[in-house]
Amino acid sequence: MQNATAPKHPGAQRLFILIAGLWVGSILAVGYLVAPAIFNTLTDRQVAGMVAGSVFKAEAYLSIIICIALMVLANLLVTRGLAQYKIIRLILLGMLICAAAASFVMIPWLDTLRDQALLEGMPVMLSPSADLFRTLHGVSSILFLLQSALGIYLVWRLTKPNP
Repeated sequence: MQNATAPKHPGAQRLFILIAGLWVGSILAVGYLVAPAIFNTLTDRQVAGMVAGSVFKAEAYLSIIICIALMVLANLLVTRGLAQYKIIRLILLGMLICAAAASFVMIPWLDTLRDQALLEGMPVMLSPSADLFRTLHGVSSILFLLQSALGIYLVWRLTKPNP
């Protein structure tokens, strides 16, 4: 007989927390350790930006995949009576929107501006599109910061003791 205070579906919950923790850790590592290290190591800012952009693109695609998988698992847990995962689904939705906007709008747009400038024989920051590039980069940074904050909140909520 199962104890009434024992957590429901502990294996699924632990798997959820493990995946979410590793994923949020990768987001934080890429954004706040890897990208600054790339710019501190490479002397050519254009090359550093291209490398960092490639890393952010991979992280954004990974985020979409993991976020969808966690949303499916959260839905399963909600249908099995774990109501605390309802708010988790909303946090994941916010993170998915940030990752999708980065993957399918911001990164391709930034890449196009950079490629156009390179075809004209100049770095993007010296091209006529420099102001637009800076604006888009700022929006992209805000999206990443929002995704990071939501990720930290996600892990915080997941590690909250259940009554």
